[in-house]
Parts: sequence; C-alpha cells; structure tokens
Amino acid sequence: MRKYQIYINGEWTGEELQTLAVTNPANGQLVGEVPYAGEVETNDAIDAAHTAFQSWSQLTAFERAGYLKKFYQLMLDNQEELAEIMTLEMGKPIKESRGEVQYAASFIEWFAEEGKRVYGETIPSHVHAKRLQVWKKPVGVVAAITPWNFPAAMLTRKMGPALAAGCTVVIKPSSESPLTAIKLLELCEKAGFPRGVVNLVTGSSSKIAKAIMDNEKVRKITFTGSTEVGKILIRQSADQVKKLSLELGGHAPMIVLNDANVDVAVKGAVASKFRNTGQTCICANRIYVQSGIYDEFIEKFATAVKELKVGDGIDETVDIGPLINQEGFEKVTSHVEDAVSKGASVVTGGKAIRDESGAFYSPTVIKDVNESMVVMQEETFGPVAPVQKVESAQEAIKFANSTPYGLAAYVFTENVAKGMQVIEQLDFGIVGWNEGAPSAAQVPFGGMKESGVGREGGHEGIEAFIESQYVAIGME
Repeated sequence: MRKYQIYINGEWTGEELQTLAVTNPANGQLVGEVPYAGEVETNDAIDAAHTAFQSWSQLTAFERAGYLKKFYQLMLDNQEELAEIMTLEMGKPIKESRGEVQYAASFIEWFAEEGKRVYGETIPSHVHAKRLQVWKKPVGVVAAITPWNFPAAMLTRKMGPALAAGCTVVIKPSSESPLTAIKLLELCEKAGFPRGVVNLVTGSSSKIAKAIMDNEKVRKITFTGSTEVGKILIRQSADQVKKLSLELGGHAPMIVLNDANVDVAVKGAVASKFRNTGQTCICANRIYVQSGIYDEFIEKFATAVKELKVGDGIDETVDIGPLINQEGFEKVTSHVEDAVSKGASVVTGGKAIRDESGAFYSPTVIKDVNESMVVMQEETFGPVAPVQKVESAQEAIKFANSTPYGLAAYVFTENVAKGMQVIEQLDFGIVGWNEGAPSAAQVPFGGMKESGVGREGGHEGIEAFIESQYVAIGME
C-alpha cells in the first residue's frame, strides 16, 4: 500500500499531513492513502499557479502544445498502469478503464492542436483613423474539481483546454478516486511542465473549496458533479464574479419509436445504460418504448442484459463492477424496491450481490414502469434500466422533457424526418440518434437547464478559458 503526496509548485509534498484512505469498492481493501490537505495547502497551490501563469501564458501556443503532446504520449505509454489504478480505486471494469485512458488522452491531443487555432479578429472600422481589433487572452488561474466516476477523462477534459489556452491549474480530484489524478500529475512532471503550471491537492472538500472560492487569484472554476453542489458554487462565485463551467447532473431519457431497428436500439441501450455499471452522467436512466415494439424490445433487451457478467473489475471478463460505495448501493436497491411496490415487474436482475467487503447489484431490466416511480424521477446511478410503454412520439417527448435536467438524451428511429422533429423538441445538450455512446474529444459536451453551464470538448471547450479583449487603435 502506497502513501501518496500532493503536488504543489513542482514538488511532491504533504507527508506530514493526516491521510485519507482510498479503498477498492470490489473488496474493501486499502489501495492507497492521500494527504488530507486544507486551506493552507490549497492557497500555496494557488500562489504557485498564479506565479507560473506569468511565464506560461507568454509561451506561444506551439510551445505549450509541445508539453501537451509529451503528456499525451506518456499517457498512452502508461495506459495499463493508469487503467489498473483506476479499476482498483473505483471499480470500473479493466477493459473500460483502458478505454477511458485512451479517451482521456484524446482530449490532450485535441487541445494541443486547438490551442493553435485561438484566433483574434480585425473588425472593419467606422472611421478612417481608427483600427478595431479583438485580442484573445487566457483567463488566469483555473481550479478544476473532478468527480470519481471518470477520474482520468474528466480531468484531461479540463486540463487540456486550460493549459493550451495559457492558463495554469489547481486540481481537486474526488476523494473516492484521487490516485488516477495523482498518476497523471506524475506524468505531467515527466513531460517537463514548468513549476506551478499544474498543481494538485487532495483532502477536505469543504476547506479546499472555501480556499478556492475566497482566493481572488483564482479566476475560473471548472466543475463536474451534482447539480446541488453546482448551485452552491454559483452562489459562492458571486462575490468575486468568478467564471464558471459546470457539468452537472443528468437524468437521460431514451426514446425508441415503432420504426426503430430494435437490434440497434438494444445495442445502444446496453452500451449507454450499463457502461461503468450505470454510474455515468449521460447513461440512459429512463427508456420510453412505443407500444408497437415494446414487447420485442423488452425480450431482446433482457436477453442481452443477462449476458453481462458481474464481478471484480480487475477480471478481464467482467462487464459490471461494484457500486462505488454503500450510499450508491442503497440508492439502487431502494429505486428497484419502490418500482416493484408500485406495480413494475423485474424482467431480469433485481438482486443485490454483496458481502462484507464489496457491494454489487445485478444488471436489471424493469418493465411496466410509470412516472409515479422514483426510478423515473431521480438519477439512479446504477445498473438498473426502467422501461416505460408510450403510445406516441409526442407522449415520449413530454415525459422526456419533464425534468429539470437537460444533459443527454437518446432517440432511436429509422425515419429521418421523424428523428429530426423529435430531436428539435428535446431540451438536452447532447443527443444520440441511433447511437448509445456519443462522446468524443472533438464535440461539445454539456447540458441545458439545471445540467450545467458551458461546454467541454470541441472548439467550444477552449473558449471557456479565454477572455476577449477589444482594442481600439487611434491612427492620427
């Protein structure tokens, strides 16, 4: 078992601090300890980032890209170690962990190049003796707060554009899965990033967040997590008008219409719902299937789900790993029990699989659900797929939009006109059309309504870390 350290101003430190235990949710075994840092260490990291910003922001985009490309290659070279750390600390099946490392690295590669395409403007002047220009500048020190469920990708999706734009960063990973982030910072050190450009603190979420929000040197917060915490950050940011990018909660609907290819819809539903044991912000939480194919979909979906293997994620053959903690396990259990008590039927699964060391839940399909059930009103964050029968596309759209969330949605139909009409009426930032895995580095990721502010990825992802400065030049 290794005792890890935090990374501030190019130094590994924090060995004198109390520690937090990081355990494997599959068996309860201790896999590492990290420092329990607070306001003092966070402010030290912010000071280091602020000092480093003066020189890092003055490098050319090509010079910054050189560091990012070295980091990208190191991630690929260390894919297996990163994947194993990820699986051990948060339970993700190892084959998915390998995929996440590649996905995470793709953000670094993308933004290494995207940083070279941050263009200013020359604007036609309204008078002869004046020139009008727009210059682009990095926003400053960025605090990145990341969740436990994608400990590599959620970090690089923030680091990549921030560093490419010329910002410096202070990272606060989730206490549930900080070891992947620490390994990524070790690779940053190997890539030669200058002192203070990247910093990482672990420990008290409340104390670290307070230091970040109180310190005027932090000009930007980028956060992925719950809507409840996002709202707190919005309130706290008001005193200094800090800039925010927030990727918050979701409750994704999947609409399957009569003219859908059922086999394609089933494949998409399995890919979306059961990736990372259903612990993703864009997984299909509510499945609405039109009555004409409802029974066929249920039968084929259940058959596919029965093939998924549950177990310790380090096993190469496992598809469904453990739930992250006891709270997550109890939530999944209660959602299924509530649905059954109100008339839903479990088609497959519906069983808790746990012992003294780990908490697992069998991949589950529930039919005959309705809007009165908690599983259709709250994000389950587990391997449970509730399927509700609808009579029309309009009924499905009504149900889909009846939520304060608007992160992701899915539509399955072979009719192009119908598909476009349905999507135009959906209030969601991401839509998969006959596709259950829509994410990529080159596309904008983010939600509408209470699912967030701003976009990550694509060319929009770097704009969140840039200020536009208008310059009027007198020529007389």
